[in-house]
Amino acid sequence: MHVRPLHYRILVQRLEEGEQQIGGIIIPDSAKEKPQRGTVIAAGNGRVNDEGERVPLDVKAGDTILFGKYSGQEIKLDGVEYLIMKEDDVLAAIEGAGTATDDTATPVPATVAARKGR
Repeated sequence: MHVRPLHYRILVQRLEEGEQQIGGIIIPDSAKEKPQRGTVIAAGNGRVNDEGERVPLDVKAGDTILFGKYSGQEIKLDGVEYLIMKEDDVLAAIEGAGTATDDTATPVPATVAARKGR
């Protein structure tokens, strides 16, 4: 089934997190928090501004994003859970999400690195 979000909405699939353990205790699936990271599956054409021009979205299909805990509406299509949300609910796009050593990632500010002992 092909779904195309309208205007400034995006279709997101949550990325699964690894098994959560707190102090050696395994947290059951029913008590785990849902991940707040996902992959954009499809994006709308953008919003129309006051002059009638279409403003494209900042995110596109394939981007990995961070979003708020209670963002979007959960839907199920062909047995798979997705979120439909407004682009405004996206907090950040993760650059180079596939590799940990990607040079395009935002560097850690020196003050933060100093506090973390880097």
